[in-house]
Order: sequence, then C-alpha cells, then structure tokens
Amino acid sequence: MLNHPLLHRVKAFFTPGTLDRYLIAQLVPPFMVALSVVMIALLLERLLVLFNLLAAGNNHLGIFVELLTTLLPHYLGLAIPAALCVSVFSIIRRMSQNEEIDAITSSGISLVRITRPYILLGGVLSFIAFLLYGFVQPHARYDFRATFYTASHTGWAPRLQSNMFASPSPTLTIVADHVTQGGSDLQGVFIRDTSDHQERDITARHGHIRLASDNSAVEIDLENGTILTDPGKGLPTLTTFEHATRLLTRANHIAPFRERGEDERELTSPELVSRLLHQDPSISRPHMRSEVHFRLARSLTIPFIPALAAALAIMRKRQRSSAGLVLAFIVMVGFDHMLQFGHSMVATKKASLLMIWGPALVFVTGSSLLLLYKSGTFQTLKARWGGARRIEKKNNQKALP
Repeated sequence: MLNHPLLHRVKAFFTPGTLDRYLIAQLVPPFMVALSVVMIALLLERLLVLFNLLAAGNNHLGIFVELLTTLLPHYLGLAIPAALCVSVFSIIRRMSQNEEIDAITSSGISLVRITRPYILLGGVLSFIAFLLYGFVQPHARYDFRATFYTASHTGWAPRLQSNMFASPSPTLTIVADHVTQGGSDLQGVFIRDTSDHQERDITARHGHIRLASDNSAVEIDLENGTILTDPGKGLPTLTTFEHATRLLTRANHIAPFRERGEDERELTSPELVSRLLHQDPSISRPHMRSEVHFRLARSLTIPFIPALAAALAIMRKRQRSSAGLVLAFIVMVGFDHMLQFGHSMVATKKASLLMIWGPALVFVTGSSLLLLYKSGTFQTLKARWGGARRIEKKNNQKALP
C-alpha cells in the first residue's frame, strides 16, 4: 500500500496556499501583456509580407486572415517562453525593490519556495507547449503552405498601366486613365465587352480589380458609371449605375496542393515516432529523429525559465540597474539559437543528439544552480557542513586521553 504521509506531502506540495495564489495573481496581468507584445513584435515582419501578397495577387481579405491564423501557433510557441521569462522577472524585481522578498524570507520562506508556483506554472505551460509543438504547429504549417500556394497561383493578376489596353479574354478590352496599387486600383475606366453577340461599352470613374470570395473568378468593382448596350438589332440602351461588379475572367485552374507529410515539420509527434519505428524512407531518418528530440528539448526546458528569471531579478540593496533582464534576454536567445544549431547539425548527420540535449542540460543545470545560489542554499549548506566538522573535531579532542 502507498504511504499515506507521502501522499499527504505530495498533495500539500501541489495545493496552492495563500502565498502561491498571491504570486500567481501578480503574474497573470504582466504575462498576458508580455505575451501580446511579443506576439505582435514577431508577427510584424510577416504582416508586411502578407500585405504585399494581398496587394500583388489581388486576393481578398479572407486569404490574409487565413494566412495570419495559420501563423499564430508558430509564433505562440516562441512567445510563451519569452513572456514567462519577462513576467516572472518583472514580478520578482518589483517585489525585491519593495522589500517584499525580504519580508517573506525573514519568516523562514526561501527564494526557492517563492519561485515554486512559477516553476509549477512553467510545468503547465511546458505541457501546453508540448501539445503545440507536437500537434498544432505541424497542421498549421501545412495549412499555411497550402493557403500561400493557392493565393500565389489563383487568379489573373493583371499589371495594368495608365492608358494601356489590356485583354483578359478575347471578348473583353479594358483601359484606364490612371492606375495605382500595382495595377488593381483604376481611375477613368473604359471597358468594351463583346460577349453574348452584343457590344457593351462601360465607363466608370473608379474601378478596383479583385479576386472573388470563392477564388473562382477575377472581378472588377465599378463606381459611378454608364453602360451603353448595342444589341445589333434594335436601338442601343443607356444605363447609369452607382456601383456594379463585372466578371473579367475565370480563375486559372491550378493543381491541388500536395498531401501533408512530405516535410518532417508537418508531421505530428506520434506520426514522427511511428515513421521512425517503421523506418519510413520517404523522409530522412536523421531529420525525423532530430525533430522529435528538438521538440522535447524545447518543451522540457520551459519549467526552468522561472528559476533563471527569479535568480537574475534579485538585486542588491539600493541597486537600480536592470542588467539582469538584459542578461536573461541574452541567455534565452542564445539558448534558442544553440538548440536550432544543434537541431540542424543532428539532422545533417554532422553531430550526435548531444548537440540538442547538451545545451538543454546546461540551461537546466545553470538555472537551478543560480537560483540555489541566490536563495542562499549553498551558504546554508556550507555553514552546516562547517558546524558539523567543528563539532566532530571538538568531540575527537574530548575523546583523546
């Protein structure tokens, strides 16, 4: 049977007390703010690329939103460790400046105990990151590539110039006095349409070429214009309009995007393990093995980020320098780059798995030892060991005749 006192201690360890609830409540607002700021900062560069794609390919806003949505899991995996580090550092630094840490430690509670709820929260985030890296990101990466492929190959993307005739189809001719936004925004539009055995001459003050919402055709939105229709037999008719949409051409037929699984980063963790066990030759075995260990190393090191942040946030009295945050940023970025470098080296058979787990072990060990040093654990152990030696020496002297 299980030891009931042991179960009681385990239950007490994971049951949050008043101090734990206070620390977690202090952490939530800065964590959410830091997560939002880091996500926005990481997405800015890709947003410019997506905007250029949207403008150049005459795609509708739905394509942009779909591409942006598929990018979120990737950048969320990068933002969670950074936001956790920044938020824990800011809370511990503020508590240290306000002498809350001194008040808590004076009651017999160590810095390690103060950091414990943040480490447990890091464990929860580590599990979330494991699901994100191993299940959500592979599907999101494939969806992004598929959507980008469709947006890049669908539709007629004209490059109209001012006062230059263009014929998107044999029965259609279009010209505009002034063209902007890469050929999609038109001023002073004239269109001649000879389809259906009749001639339509359309003029409009403004026009905008875009891809239809279902990607099936390229259309032009016209504003403030007239339509002169000549059926050939009978009198012509004249129609005025404030807004009208005309079909320019049907979208080009493109081959469907490939199936998911040609890249190891598009495979979920169970799929990677299954292919490794069955020795699937479609993807290089070192690439798959490196990807599995890379995901595990990234997720398993997250619980130790609060230990690093809390240790670097503790400062001496009357010290107002913020060098600890800069050092934490350098350590986090350096560790991530080392993991990426080790990942690529293992995938190309130029190194062993030690290139991935070595930096992870150094990070975990260094963060833990730094927290123990800042909490005074080593000083306490040294004092106890010195006291024990003195007592032993004194007893040995008494035992001498």
